[in-house]
Amino acid sequence: MLDMKFIRENRDKVIAGVTNKKEDPAFVDEVLSLDDQRRELLQKVEQLKAKKNTVSAEVGKIKSRKEDASAIIAEMKSVADEIKTIDEQLGTVEAKRTDLLLQIPNIPHESVPVGKSPAENKVIATHGDPPSVDFPMKPHWELVEKLGIIDFARGTKITGAGFPVYIGKGAQLERALINFFLDEASAQGYTEIMPPLMVNAASATGTGQLPDKEDQMYVVTKDDFYLVPTAEVPVTNLYRDEILPQKNLPVKLCAYTPCFRREAGSYGKDVRGLNRVHQFNKVELVKFVHPDSSYDELELLRGDAERLLQKLGLQYHVLLMCTGDLGFTQTKKYDLEVFAPGQKKWLEVSSVSNFESYQARRMNLRFRPDGGKPEIVHTLNGSALALPRIVAALLEHNQTPEGKVVVPKVLHGYTGFELIG
Repeated sequence: MLDMKFIRENRDKVIAGVTNKKEDPAFVDEVLSLDDQRRELLQKVEQLKAKKNTVSAEVGKIKSRKEDASAIIAEMKSVADEIKTIDEQLGTVEAKRTDLLLQIPNIPHESVPVGKSPAENKVIATHGDPPSVDFPMKPHWELVEKLGIIDFARGTKITGAGFPVYIGKGAQLERALINFFLDEASAQGYTEIMPPLMVNAASATGTGQLPDKEDQMYVVTKDDFYLVPTAEVPVTNLYRDEILPQKNLPVKLCAYTPCFRREAGSYGKDVRGLNRVHQFNKVELVKFVHPDSSYDELELLRGDAERLLQKLGLQYHVLLMCTGDLGFTQTKKYDLEVFAPGQKKWLEVSSVSNFESYQARRMNLRFRPDGGKPEIVHTLNGSALALPRIVAALLEHNQTPEGKVVVPKVLHGYTGFELIG
């Protein structure tokens, strides 16, 4: 969440940022009003506590002189009762203020273009070319049906739509990509984590899934747990309520997890095949960095994700997301999209984001400068990579006229085969 001091000192900037994210700016003035009430109550209660201390000292003096202290004791009790009342009021105001702070989004970085829709995102880099072929290219859902490597119908029978079953070389390709992504991350200095696949409400709140994305998560109702929508949630919460030594920064972690998303409201032709599913595999990169270097670290993180696409030989471009297409918690985000020639469309395979101090403040995650007071760390994360659309693009990009698929050379040591079909 945003720092209350920052909101007080930058009200207009915060309102503009919230508005540009298409969120309700009314919360800003509401939280400022509650903060004013809190400050007034704190001043009152501090004055009363000082008075109580003075009266207590006076009681001691009166008793030492063996005089009647009943009147001043009654006064002390009255002051104590008033302190209790104000403390209760203060607790209520602080709870309301915290609730509102959680509903104010992070504000965009100054380098983010102002815009209202995805149409106003900016393509800032491109790489690769579409395959040069002399035959009509098929979408991946036709390829996998012929090859027998992914079964959508049986996944629907077992669970429901959006839960594909990977079979034979399809399962092996999926496993190969996961291992390839993890090995590449390790080579770039990321420490591998194997986190829980369920998180509690505190973890979901810490990274901003709550209270913003409740409808997108699967809930284990009896235990109040949430199936992870991304490894970002458990990995970023690894150091919640802790203080990291500055010498340890940046901390770089990677994790593979299955991811579970309800994707409420997703319908139509854009969700065919692997384009949008409810359970999928993903390798996530997470960084905890010094505030002074977080935007340099964002560019390095983006490079780590792009490198994978280059090694796989896929055509892709990089989008700088406009304010209206930024997530609730992000200050700046890049999307990497690969071209799927069988569909003739771009598919998002990675989001690379800076959250500055927004998540860390929710999690009370800090670092201690040498000889200084603890400060809020900055958090970043990026998909490296999400597998369903990577598989879709790989299959479509590398198909042969006969409907077979050539496996990228970089994966041969992981798959044990060079051709599917």
